[in-house]
Amino acid sequence: MEAESRNPNSALTNTRFSDLEPPLSESVLQALAQGGFDFCTPVQAATIPLLCSFKDVAVDAATGSGKTLAFVVPLVEILRRASTAPKPHQVMGIIISPTRELSSQIYNVAQPFISTLSNFKSMLLVGGADVKADMKKIEEEGANLLIGTPGRLYDIMERMESLDFRNLEVLILDEADRLLDMGFQKQITSIIPRLPKLRRTGLFSATQTEAVEELSKAGLRNPVRVEVRVESKSMYNLASSQQSSSSKTPSGLHLEYLECEEDKKSSQLVDLLVKNRDKKIIIYFMTCACVDYWGLVLPLLASLKGFSLISLHGKMKQYDPPQDPNVFIHRVGRTARMGRQGSAVVFLSPKEEAYVEFLRLRRVPLQGRKFSDDASDVVPQLRSAAKKDRDVMEKGLRAFVSHFRAYKEHHCSYIFRWKELEIGKLAMGYGLLQLPAIPEVKHHSLCTKEFTPVEDINLEEIKFKDKSREKQRKKNLQAKKEIKQQEQMPQKFSKAPNAAATATVMRKKTAKQRRAVQSVEDQDELTREYRLLKKLKRGAIDESEFAKLTGTEELL
Repeated sequence: MEAESRNPNSALTNTRFSDLEPPLSESVLQALAQGGFDFCTPVQAATIPLLCSFKDVAVDAATGSGKTLAFVVPLVEILRRASTAPKPHQVMGIIISPTRELSSQIYNVAQPFISTLSNFKSMLLVGGADVKADMKKIEEEGANLLIGTPGRLYDIMERMESLDFRNLEVLILDEADRLLDMGFQKQITSIIPRLPKLRRTGLFSATQTEAVEELSKAGLRNPVRVEVRVESKSMYNLASSQQSSSSKTPSGLHLEYLECEEDKKSSQLVDLLVKNRDKKIIIYFMTCACVDYWGLVLPLLASLKGFSLISLHGKMKQYDPPQDPNVFIHRVGRTARMGRQGSAVVFLSPKEEAYVEFLRLRRVPLQGRKFSDDASDVVPQLRSAAKKDRDVMEKGLRAFVSHFRAYKEHHCSYIFRWKELEIGKLAMGYGLLQLPAIPEVKHHSLCTKEFTPVEDINLEEIKFKDKSREKQRKKNLQAKKEIKQQEQMPQKFSKAPNAAATATVMRKKTAKQRRAVQSVEDQDELTREYRLLKKLKRGAIDESEFAKLTGTEELL
């Protein structure tokens, strides 16, 4: 009987949630059971009783150790014990996380447990959405638990006097090391003094840096330190002091890098997918536009017929490979969570190989992966798809430009040097039909020699497969043509233009001639979008305005 009650998964302890002291409420236990959670992970077994006993905790644990439930469960239990039900604008708990992705994940995990509290409202506060819309929703519906990123939380606290933090019970700082690495120290140190000192605080971090230690001293009162480190594959151990120095990665995670030229990456990716057909795979791309393009075009390839492919993105800045090793671990660590085995491959060009040493020095070791010599060249198929459907062609152009922009903005610029990026090979890897005329190619002499344009093709004649979109495109072209004709009419009937007017007309004519040399509509549209991207970078417009101006609201 004893053997049957023990947990067979070595990533978990033999402690059931129902065995924890002080005991959890019946409604929380039911929510755990419905989610398939019976036994605790080490970090849950150690942390939940401490927080439920009203102690502050400083927790060091790797990605995939079950940290989210380790603070969500006790937070709900503490809020349940509050003497009175909170008023609509009375904030009882705050969870701060470094990114939109993580905040959204925490919010979704928390909902089944928050729903066990009567008349209790949680609110997700992250950038990318209109702050005024968030404020309006809070005013109308109330907010008792705030989950979000430091910037948006601080902004809301600054703007809304109606929110009452005097009775706040719990503050959670998740991924504290990343919060500080990403430059949020100012917002966090501005938020904490606004909160009552008699609260419970949980600080969760994958690494214990000096900055995290200082934050712990400032925000926690006599915290109990909990450390969960990996000793061997699929085995966790609780420790109270020293931090493991060998690796920051989950024990079951096998990390590799593949050195590959830009024009071969798409073929190597497809080869990897085909050879791992029976496995679940996550592919991280540079930007949302890249996700949209590859999500559209990969299912069209012959070798991937029958694959189930789902495109997901969350309006977050993506730099792939990330500069921050913790971001890298968090992404690839999704394949080896809770002690499971997983593999990850990062594609690097020969000029980016220094990234391997960069990660090694930060205790994230990568092993080399052999280049697949028998991988089929998928570029002809990508180009064929672009010729048949304007949607594929346009999404490919947008993805290419957004990839280049993200690469250009990479914080780790001493490794990812955009002026050395072989733009011709990159365009080939994306299956582009012609090389876009982005300003950097002209002004910085980027390498384009490996790009072979498709001959005898007029991009303007490529049609949308979607008949309604093609019909609308033709209407737009006709309207554009009529406007140009109307602009030219006064010139034909003007009687005696002066010298200045003649010079102006000639300049206009020359500009039209230059545009005619390019691939008319697509080049104009691409140049306009690139200018908007530069405005977005400078902060002249925000992401929602950019989406409206580029017509990508539905994609974001």
